Amino acid sequence: MNDEFKPYIPDDKVMPEITFTSIFIGLILAVVFGAANAYLGLRVGMTVSASIPAAVISMAVIRVIMRRDSILESNMVQTIGSAGESLAAGAIFTMPALFIWAKEGVMSKPSLITITVIALFGGLLGVFFMVPLRKALIVQEHGVLPYPEGTACAEVLLAGEEGGSSAKAVFLGMGIGAVIKFIVDGLCAIQSVFTLKLEALKTEFSAEVYPALVSVGYICGSRISSYMFAGGLLGWFVLIPAIVTFGGDIVLYPADVSIAELYASSGAAAIWSNYIKYIGAGAVAAAGIISLIKTFPLIVRTFMDSIKSISSAGGNSNLRTARDIDIRFILGWIVLLILGIWLVPAVPVTFFGAIIIVIFGFFFSAVSSRMVGLVGSSNNPVSGMTIATILIATFCLKMLGDTGVHGMTGAIAIGSIICIAACMAGDTSQDLKTGYILGATPKKQQIGEILGTIAAALAIGGVMILLDSAYGFGSEALAAPQATMMKMIIEGVMDGTLPWALIAIGAFISIVVEILGIPALPVSIGLYLPLELSSTIMIGGLIRKFADKKYGAQKDESGKGILFSSGLIAGEGIVGVLLAILTVLGVTDKINLSSIIPTGNIPALVLIILVAIVVYRSAMGKKNEK
Repeated sequence: MNDEFKPYIPDDKVMPEITFTSIFIGLILAVVFGAANAYLGLRVGMTVSASIPAAVISMAVIRVIMRRDSILESNMVQTIGSAGESLAAGAIFTMPALFIWAKEGVMSKPSLITITVIALFGGLLGVFFMVPLRKALIVQEHGVLPYPEGTACAEVLLAGEEGGSSAKAVFLGMGIGAVIKFIVDGLCAIQSVFTLKLEALKTEFSAEVYPALVSVGYICGSRISSYMFAGGLLGWFVLIPAIVTFGGDIVLYPADVSIAELYASSGAAAIWSNYIKYIGAGAVAAAGIISLIKTFPLIVRTFMDSIKSISSAGGNSNLRTARDIDIRFILGWIVLLILGIWLVPAVPVTFFGAIIIVIFGFFFSAVSSRMVGLVGSSNNPVSGMTIATILIATFCLKMLGDTGVHGMTGAIAIGSIICIAACMAGDTSQDLKTGYILGATPKKQQIGEILGTIAAALAIGGVMILLDSAYGFGSEALAAPQATMMKMIIEGVMDGTLPWALIAIGAFISIVVEILGIPALPVSIGLYLPLELSSTIMIGGLIRKFADKKYGAQKDESGKGILFSSGLIAGEGIVGVLLAILTVLGVTDKINLSSIIPTGNIPALVLIILVAIVVYRSAMGKKNEK
């Protein structure tokens, strides 16, 4: 145990933590950021951490607006609020596959109860799995595991104690993102995509106008953004022209017409949807497995170290800052949850599936908790873990004769619960790190995580059903790339209907990229996604590069550019959910101005430039002071 470390709030000082105010604001943020990140993840296949903007908002509301002097109360708001983003990430990476199958007539649409129960079981398991690991990972490894987001949140809250505030950057970003989203998708006054057809090259270049994509690029940085953009260029400026040029009159599955006819009727987008999408899926699957293989020695070592450290970390302490939820309570609830997964009719998981969840759920939760401490949440290979789980679960279910609709839904349910558990365990460890630095009570933080998980689970089902009704999962508006890939993998294992040659091409592209020393996962994601997404993300990455060049690489994540970009994402996501409600109610057709205001490439290009300028000015403005 690290006896030398002294938290900001000493152990013998008691301050308000779990209060009506902190619970109320935290639950609102959990639902808001959960909905916003669900929308973002369904569009681009990745989410962003809500911990830092949640910390800024909690600091602004509690300290600045309400004039309450309790940094631990602000930390509780952040703890509860950030749970929504992590639960949403695990849910939208897997469960939209059920909606897509329903649209294809394979099964009936999943009920609100099914989605809620799966999300709740997975979220609570992730939190409970992390509780016995806290002393091993957070206390004993303090100074060894940096936990970047957790440390950054502590810095933000400490900056608030010293009088600094960056809340305006978050709220300004939310306002701008909301307005632009409403103008583009609500009023339809500006088209959402700038497209330039290049007939000589047999392809096209495109870029979306949404500020959230620029923000994703800024938050991820120039390196990751450039890898994604490279994957997009490979798909749209190498593979599509090659397929069109050499394909000619060939009819190649899954299309039922010749390649030449397909391109002539629908352009490069049709080639992407029929062929490149499958090549990209193979690339993403292979890249996820490669990332898992590369980190496997570390995974095994850190898992064993974590298990060994539990016993040496000692039992519960009388010290306020070392007090966890009773381990007997945790173990009892884990048993009940596993029994619930097996016995609750709304969850299509057999007893064997529940055993898989116990083994892989705890293993990947422990791994996720430690790896986010090493590399941060953004680089945590949860997708690789989920792909491995889906593959193993599907093969096992098929061997046991559990095939067809029941087997496929069971595989998705197993993958969903484990993916959500791993995401929640990583988020819980980041929050506990923040609390450890500040001097929070771990038991109260763990209760806060449970409350945030329950709130997010109750909301995510409604959000997913609403978004599917308004836009449709797997559509151009909400591609749900991760869930679509999981669906492809399960179908391929169960009935072998995948175009395996295209999948193999994508897999070997990832292998080649990895051999060249380039991370294959971001490249393969760029290959899998439409070019219009990765090109706009690249703009944000370039802006981040300019900002880092001016200030030096930002080791902390509390710069105004990060906070402003987080606000843009949150604002756009919130309005995206609100527009989904209006679409279901039939209101959006009445406010559609596309027939009155002529739209075209020029207004879209101008809007992209304006968004880039706004993010650039925010990033290049005066840097936050600690």
